[in-house]
Amino acid sequence: MPDALCIAISVSLSAKSSIKRNIIEAAISVAAVGALTALLFQFGQSINATTVALSFLLLITIVATFLEWAAAITASVLAAFAFNFFFLEPHYTLTIRDPENWVALFVFLAVAVTVGHLSATSNRRRAEAERLYKEIEEAFERSSEAEGIKRSEKLKSALLDAVTHDFRTPLTSIKASVTMLIQENEFGRTSKLDRHGRADLLNVIDEETDRLNTFVESMVELARFQSGSAALKLSRVTAEEIIVKTAKRAKEIQRSHQLVSNIANDLPHLSLDPRFIVEAMFNLIDNAATYSAANTTIEITAKKNNGNIRFAVEDEGPGIPVAERESVFKKFYRSKTKAGQHGMGMGLAIVRGIIEAHGGEIWVESGKKGARFVFDLPIEPDGR
Repeated sequence: MPDALCIAISVSLSAKSSIKRNIIEAAISVAAVGALTALLFQFGQSINATTVALSFLLLITIVATFLEWAAAITASVLAAFAFNFFFLEPHYTLTIRDPENWVALFVFLAVAVTVGHLSATSNRRRAEAERLYKEIEEAFERSSEAEGIKRSEKLKSALLDAVTHDFRTPLTSIKASVTMLIQENEFGRTSKLDRHGRADLLNVIDEETDRLNTFVESMVELARFQSGSAALKLSRVTAEEIIVKTAKRAKEIQRSHQLVSNIANDLPHLSLDPRFIVEAMFNLIDNAATYSAANTTIEITAKKNNGNIRFAVEDEGPGIPVAERESVFKKFYRSKTKAGQHGMGMGLAIVRGIIEAHGGEIWVESGKKGARFVFDLPIEPDGR
């Protein structure tokens, strides 16, 4: 019952509002026709009936365009009355002497009503079209928002799967190693593990713990770069210094791959954070070693290019398909180029974050034999 009462009250208020609006618009129509009649009346006999009729029709069209249909009809009837009373002979009477004027009056009234009706209908349809367009736009926005939420949920699920995988693998190894050590401790003298066996298990625990720690640090570091909160400690360095430091960091990689550098002469200084750029360069070299066969060459180059120094790390692996070249920089993405690799899929995402934080750009292209990762870093403004 309360709902029905509310609906009834709402309908009543709406009806009263509509009646009030119609009264106001009718008053506006009366005032507009009266004003135009007074204006035309000032011209007296110098204005002909055709000009008067066209003037009234223009007014009716304007009224119908901006007001409702009822206001347009009101203006049409009043204009016909004013046209007859003031501008058709005999003046100041509703009597019409000339039969042609009867025809003119009825034609005028028919045209006025038709024009008013059509204009008002067109106006109403335009308003309806605008309302429908707005509803469609709102529906589209709601649909887009729903689609965005759906994609966000899929992304969260994918990220959770990737994180779960990268945590589960080392945790499984740690759990297995710890379980064997606990059992070995419980067995005491009857243990089947010798000193080397226990050392192997402890090494597994140590390595997998480092792997977990590296994974967490990588995620935190990437988040800092992408949020712009990473504090860079800029200093003036040369391309050669960066490559030398990276080669020292990649000493272990050089046991299986040959590093070759090709640095142009007289390169200007760069203003950057050496820690992070060396880390980025090392990740590229490590990635090259991962996806290329042992005993192959990894080439590092540096040269000047349009206000930047262009670095490149090129391997002799199978390369990266064009369809994957943007995806490899995404978090948790693992290339399908070489099966059996179980990296975290974070290295190249971190590299892009580091390069972009320094105002640079990175991409991958085809090298002479394999993949070629290229990045530009801006030269110091003074160019020294």
